[in-house]
Amino acid sequence: MRELSKILEAILFAAGDPVPFAKLMQGADCDAMELAAALDELEGLYSYERRGIRLVRVNETAQLVTAAEYAEQVRNALEMRRAPALSQPSLEVLAIIAANQPTTRAYIEQVRGVDSAYTVGALMDKGIIEEAGRLDVPGRPMLLRTTPEFLRIFGVSSYEELAELPEIRALRAEEAEKREEQTTESEELTMEQLTNAEA
Repeated sequence: MRELSKILEAILFAAGDPVPFAKLMQGADCDAMELAAALDELEGLYSYERRGIRLVRVNETAQLVTAAEYAEQVRNALEMRRAPALSQPSLEVLAIIAANQPTTRAYIEQVRGVDSAYTVGALMDKGIIEEAGRLDVPGRPMLLRTTPEFLRIFGVSSYEELAELPEIRALRAEEAEKREEQTTESEELTMEQLTNAEA
């Protein structure tokens, strides 16, 4: 392991929390390219050697975290309570927001077919989603997006990786199928109206 990687490892271990890239470059006296190469080295090393820690990069920050496969043992040793699992409605809402962000609550409810006010509020309280401005239409509905906390929960380092999650791919396929059905129904209705008009 190179000296720079060792320095970054020491900083990240001491910090515990996510550290902005700018702070890492300042502390390790390196530039952005050197930082990226050293973080790549650490990430690859932890993964290849199946270490008990992993390097996670989210929104221009880096953090050392426990490897997911050892979470149960860590909880037992430190007597930590298991974080409450997200409910099925929460997962559905998160998948819709992640696939279409920023989006509105009205769109979420259109896709789900049920009122989602409580679920959206609960996810905002947990810091998993946040306001991303207002839509410039009457009523100015709030736009919603996921937060870096969402990325950490689902173990992805960037929003680009979200498209690879099976849940997101399945949701997008389902939405495309619904749009196609609605288009077909609309075309059939138009043909029926034309036929009736001609008669």
